[in-house]
Amino acid sequence: MRTDSSPGTLPAREHLPAGDAGTPVLDVVIPVYNEEKDLQPCVLRLHDHLKRTFPYAFRITIADNASTDTTPMVASRLESEIAEVRNFRLEQKGRGRALRTVWSASDAPILAYMDVDLSTDLNALLPLVAPLISGHSDLAIGSRLARSSRVVRGPKREFISRTYNLILRGSLQARFSDAQCGFKAIRRDVAQVLLPLVEDTGWFFDTEMLVIAERAGLRIHEVPVDWVDDPNSTVHIVKTATEDLKGVWRVGKALATGSLPLDRITRPFGDDPRDREIQDVPKGLARQLVGFCVVGGLSTLFYLVLYSLFRQFGGSQLANALALLVSAVANTAANRRLTFGVRGRGGAVRHQAQGLVVFGIGLALTSGSLAALNAATSDPAHSTELAVLIAANLAATVLRFLLFRAWVFPERDDSRPSTVVAAHTPSSPTYMTAPLPQYQPQPPLPQRPAAHRGHDTTPFRAGEVADRSWEDATMHLQPVRPTDTDPRDAR
Repeated sequence: MRTDSSPGTLPAREHLPAGDAGTPVLDVVIPVYNEEKDLQPCVLRLHDHLKRTFPYAFRITIADNASTDTTPMVASRLESEIAEVRNFRLEQKGRGRALRTVWSASDAPILAYMDVDLSTDLNALLPLVAPLISGHSDLAIGSRLARSSRVVRGPKREFISRTYNLILRGSLQARFSDAQCGFKAIRRDVAQVLLPLVEDTGWFFDTEMLVIAERAGLRIHEVPVDWVDDPNSTVHIVKTATEDLKGVWRVGKALATGSLPLDRITRPFGDDPRDREIQDVPKGLARQLVGFCVVGGLSTLFYLVLYSLFRQFGGSQLANALALLVSAVANTAANRRLTFGVRGRGGAVRHQAQGLVVFGIGLALTSGSLAALNAATSDPAHSTELAVLIAANLAATVLRFLLFRAWVFPERDDSRPSTVVAAHTPSSPTYMTAPLPQYQPQPPLPQRPAAHRGHDTTPFRAGEVADRSWEDATMHLQPVRPTDTDPRDAR
């Protein structure tokens, strides 16, 4: 992935404005399946909390995952009684499917979700969405595993949760601490380009979304939460864990093969202060040097092992040529992926061919050093041969890096940005590129309206999701001043 040369498809993060445009700033989605008992207390408690504490307009959306009890009737009643509540009915189960559908249809710039049991203390909601409103972060998650979190749950769930997150760290190099806490938020402009890449429709949806976002360089904010386990949870732990492990394998394979176009969902270069250009220092040079040194060190060890192995069956020149050839192919592939961030199979053959040219130069240096050693002494010791080869390889390494950077993997000049359109299929996602739509500013967003003001109670329609008629350009964002207040707000 090349974050230093990709144009990205997301504008620079900015603070959401205060205004009075009639659009909720926050849309909190509550996915439910057969929750006729818990749904009403949950919605009433959440609505009361947001009315008292949240300074912007908001919406609560109930995402009914094909419930077979009276949950749809409870949801419809809440929608008719509370202006800020919407009801969305899906005919298929799956938390990931519900979030993808409702988030895709929402017009709110900040999208969140929480579990219906409200295990997470609601006082963490404003800290969760504040970094997204301010433009500081792209996603935000609640963490039960942070040092300052206070969690009440049994040892079995604690062990499973920590083990799962260790698996993510070890297999997918995830750096976030808690993937499955049902308390997350995302900016709408990020969701529009990120969700098409997320394949899972169940419980692994959260993890896949976070892994892709993190690998693309998006900023994920973590909030320590106070969390009390629900003893009546209907989650099937064994089945969920099995599906999660399958998802880890699938995502890991996609990342390893480069089939995910991560460089197309990054923020534009320069959005991060660490990306700012320094005069006379090429972009990405420090990162490339570190990666090249690591790959080079491992390649040298691999080469020496191969040389010692081949030396038992032939002369020093033949052993050197074979060991250098095998290690050069591995070195080019490793540098292509890890050092210079080239993913996918496009250009792989050409890169290997150019790498073989570089290999020829290295072969000339090392073979020449061996020839000089044999000319100096008729029977050099094996340790002496290795010392000479190490010195020759160091000289070849410097030249190899310069050739890789300037010739084999030169910096790309992407003058025309593009965005990702994913043809989503459950078994094998495919990706296409399309021109990036023109970014158009929108009117400012409102503060939370007074209690007497009504809202349009028209629910989302499935057709709007299908034809994407809900989609508009990302809003232009302006700073919010702490002194801005709504004169109609009685508080």
